[in-house]
Amino acid sequence: MIDRFPVRMDPLNRLGWVDVYLPDDYFYSNRRYPVLYMFDGQNLFFDQQATFGRSWGLKEFLDSCMDPCIVVGLECDPKDQNRLHEYTPYPLAETFFGATVGAGAVLMEWIVQVLKPMIDHKLRTWPQREATAIAGSSMGGLMAFFAVTRHNSVFSKAACLSPSLFLCEEEISRELEHGGLDPDTRIYWSFGSKELSAPMRVEAEMLLVEYKWALERQGGLGKVSIVEDGSHNEECWGKQNPEYYRFFWNDPKDLD
Repeated sequence: MIDRFPVRMDPLNRLGWVDVYLPDDYFYSNRRYPVLYMFDGQNLFFDQQATFGRSWGLKEFLDSCMDPCIVVGLECDPKDQNRLHEYTPYPLAETFFGATVGAGAVLMEWIVQVLKPMIDHKLRTWPQREATAIAGSSMGGLMAFFAVTRHNSVFSKAACLSPSLFLCEEEISRELEHGGLDPDTRIYWSFGSKELSAPMRVEAEMLLVEYKWALERQGGLGKVSIVEDGSHNEECWGKQNPEYYRFFWNDPKDLD
């Protein structure tokens, strides 16, 4: 089932909506569950709720999993340029979309200090970092990358689908290089083959491979996936549900 409720986000001075997926057997057992936090929660579960009329189909995927987790989807603020401000971790004087105040760092502090403790108190979760993951696409993919590096004591895993790294490549690269990540950290990066021009695809893949090597030098596990015929949309991201989910929770020896 999906439980939808409002939350007060005081540091951002607004109300937000949270959509929580609970496995069917949550109500028939006393077991605890790992938790996956995700950005752009409005696009995860239902087409009629999605911004562009197409969701990730995440509910159907999780319903079919033998070992599903709890998913906490935090909806973005669609007003004006608020999503840009809240999903950019650093203040930037100039971007392709304009200047940003970099409220992403504030948003992540709120998630770590308020939202996660609330979820752990309200639901039967495994609260340890080993059982806590984060994911997102586009700007949300950038935020997931920032979260697992800046708050590595909280999140052990991240899926960064089509991450908007070009906005702050220098800053986010420093987070990874100097983050002092725990050796059990796992990061999944991806983009669709149709998202970028041929030269930019080569550049993007080289950058992600460099990130993978930087992570593995710290003992972590990385994966770079180029989705054939994939575009920058929910259809492409939803097709990756099985891949990043398996990468998160399977034993490393069972991964390709």
